[in-house]
Amino acid sequence: MFRKELTYYFTTPIAYIVIGLYLLAVSLMLWVIPGEWNIIDSGYADLRGMFEMSPWLMMLLCPALTMRLFAEERQSGMWDLLRAKKINVWKMVVHKYLAAWLLTLLAIVPCIVHYVVVGQLAEPVGNVDGGQFAGSMIGLMLISMTFTALGILMASFTGSQIVAYILGVVMCFSMYWLTIQDHYRSISRGVLDIRDVGFLVAISAVAVGLTIFCVNRIGKK
Repeated sequence: MFRKELTYYFTTPIAYIVIGLYLLAVSLMLWVIPGEWNIIDSGYADLRGMFEMSPWLMMLLCPALTMRLFAEERQSGMWDLLRAKKINVWKMVVHKYLAAWLLTLLAIVPCIVHYVVVGQLAEPVGNVDGGQFAGSMIGLMLISMTFTALGILMASFTGSQIVAYILGVVMCFSMYWLTIQDHYRSISRGVLDIRDVGFLVAISAVAVGLTIFCVNRIGKK
């Protein structure tokens, strides 16, 4: 199931669009568009802007990856086939989730290029806080994990991809605004507190668990 979902992403435009949009948006905001996040305008060898803007980009992109994960099966009547074959629901959900999350990680990893470029521009060369950057990257990976989990949960509620996307964006925005942002900001400063990491992991685990519960209920209807 994991390989099937990952193959689907890369045999359709979805993966390339999502990864491309994220990398393009980050690059434009850091190097082209004037503003507080523009490295050249600020005059500082600092990637703070990338980690401040990324959650807002992720809450738009993660639901785009998860919105189709259950809609196609529900619309095509695949649930009857899955029920007849007695597919392990928790394994199906987890594999779908991991495939979508891996795609977000593939979008994040190339951002290391910005770190290398900033290091070359710094005076002296290499005068960039590598520890803070590493901690911030871990925070970004964790928040993509959380948004993907929230997105897949919302996708399990409806057979409409559009509705799933809207619900996913609203849920990600709400959770980030209410609770997640404080924990993420702490991690993005390079401070890996077990309470912050555990909080994001716990939300992801609960969301995936609720998704398994919802999909089980659909399969019994």
